[in-house]
Amino acid sequence: MNTQQHEKVKSSKGFIAALDQSGGSTPKALSLYGIKPDTYSGDEAMFDLVHKMRTRIMTSPAFGGERILGAILFEQTMDRDVEGRGTADFLWSVKQVVPFLKVDKGLADEADGVQMMKAMPDLDALLARARTKGVFGTKMRSVIKHADAKGVANVVAQQFTIGKQILAAGLMPIIEPEVDIHATDKKEAEQLLKPAITAQLEALGADQQVMLKLTIPSVDDFYADLVRHPKILRVVALSGGYTRDEANQRLARNHGVIASFSRALTEGLTAQQSEQEFNKALDASIASICKASAT
Repeated sequence: MNTQQHEKVKSSKGFIAALDQSGGSTPKALSLYGIKPDTYSGDEAMFDLVHKMRTRIMTSPAFGGERILGAILFEQTMDRDVEGRGTADFLWSVKQVVPFLKVDKGLADEADGVQMMKAMPDLDALLARARTKGVFGTKMRSVIKHADAKGVANVVAQQFTIGKQILAAGLMPIIEPEVDIHATDKKEAEQLLKPAITAQLEALGADQQVMLKLTIPSVDDFYADLVRHPKILRVVALSGGYTRDEANQRLARNHGVIASFSRALTEGLTAQQSEQEFNKALDASIASICKASAT
């Protein structure tokens, strides 16, 4: 594991940009960016367009390692180039932004109030490829819809089982058991989630650490003990469907937690903007998320 990158993720100010929309969420991301589904046809054209969008973000003067610790990439983004370099190499060598890779294959159908991750039979090969491309860590997402003790335990167990596989491959896992912000029993789900995570942390090896990506909790500073936990490198928060303003306000009340926003980061950016307009909007977005992450 790159020690410079490890130190940056552990202690630098800033936040993690989530640029990892996959096949299912890309059409919506493009629509919000001002590119409607009826203007392109087929997956190849869609992924070309979203890579262009991500390249515009990554190459913007507003986007750099002073305010952005890391960026989470979709597999296809990792496999493409930015300004003639592999994306992960560009992020670190040019921008001093630590590259992460989304590794999950999407969500299984809901059972016991949760959506587990689908099987990842090719994970070892993907992790090996990621390492050769200079990726530091990974991210994988499950979703908790209801406060079901069995479901929450299953999600956390699956996350940590695969997390250990990722650690064994020499990469840093971001464990992401998202709690749906629309869950009617969100607070109760979080009360089940925290002890389940803590129990799994205790079972890690003496020198092992993971990262956590969590929904901003209903109770401010609810995850403070996880922020301080010796087995946690960093706790980051997802925007989860909140507007950027609301996500920032909620995040700022959770000390030691930094953002890992996707849609909230790109809110207000459009393909139709001039470079000046785009860079100004992105700069304002990054500044506001950075400020909320600094508490």
